[in-house]
Amino acid sequence: MNQPSTAAISPDEMDRAREVLTTIVGSYGAKVVGQASLRTSLLVALISGGHVLLESVPGLAKTTAAEAIAEAVQASFRRIQCTPDLLPSDIIGTQIYDPRSGSFTTQLGPVHANFVLLDEINRASAKTQSAMLEAMQERQTSIGGENYGLPTPFLVLATQNPIEQEGTYHLPEAQLDRFLIKEVLGYPSIAEEAEIVQRVNAGVYDAGVQHPHVSLDDVLFLQQLVRRVYLDPAILNYIVQAIYVTRHVEQYLPQSLARYVDYGASPRASIAFATVARALAILYGRDHVVPDDVKLFRHQVLRHRLILNFEADADGVSPETIVDAVFGVVQAP
Repeated sequence: MNQPSTAAISPDEMDRAREVLTTIVGSYGAKVVGQASLRTSLLVALISGGHVLLESVPGLAKTTAAEAIAEAVQASFRRIQCTPDLLPSDIIGTQIYDPRSGSFTTQLGPVHANFVLLDEINRASAKTQSAMLEAMQERQTSIGGENYGLPTPFLVLATQNPIEQEGTYHLPEAQLDRFLIKEVLGYPSIAEEAEIVQRVNAGVYDAGVQHPHVSLDDVLFLQQLVRRVYLDPAILNYIVQAIYVTRHVEQYLPQSLARYVDYGASPRASIAFATVARALAILYGRDHVVPDDVKLFRHQVLRHRLILNFEADADGVSPETIVDAVFGVVQAP
């Protein structure tokens, strides 16, 4: 497959990208302690235009992280708490009848923001989940037969709580596939938790505290730069081979692991790898992708796209174990 012809990225453009990213990271780090993998995932999603699924127990700064990244780029931010009685119209908006004028007016929902945090998306009904994910895919909503475009950039961060499953709705695999990456958060270290408490006591998180920021135009600049990063055909072939192996695990992996996999990843996984790898190249100051850009986010790209069976769950075999085995049998260029 031939590489699409794109203009080479100039040194001046790389310098500007580095300055913008440094400012964003500094502003984000002023509020969020630790969680380096989450920071990288949010930056990748921000500059590639993708969406993120976050999984963790409560209290690990998911909302703070989303607000911090939105504030760093001067973007509008909305948080939606998902509940079983949440309706699609509560998210995308609805028409309201005005008896004084005898006409309907359109009230846009909270999804019409640059950053949308869907807290505990698996508590919303399947119909509401579908409406939100359609907005993510189409980048627009339809209200009363009229289409309303979502702002640019548009980033959705959806959270799931893995320890409270009562009253939740399973997110279908086809909908999970719409998320560019899935990040799983762990607890902070002792030093990081002490720093969090000290920052709370010092008022770092109080309203009105300002930090350096960039503009949405800077974000759009980064997004167009990502699309121009060079992806060598050999690395593209590396990506596609890895995805192929996930669909034919019985031919490449030991039977002790292959028996846990029901279905491999779709072509969206290959697209996601190429997108994420380009974004990581920009984050690390390069105008081209290297194999490590693909391997670095192998868990985030594939953990929600591999469909394992009940036996895997019973034996405690994680998707990450299968992903590592897949990349272990595919030779990097």
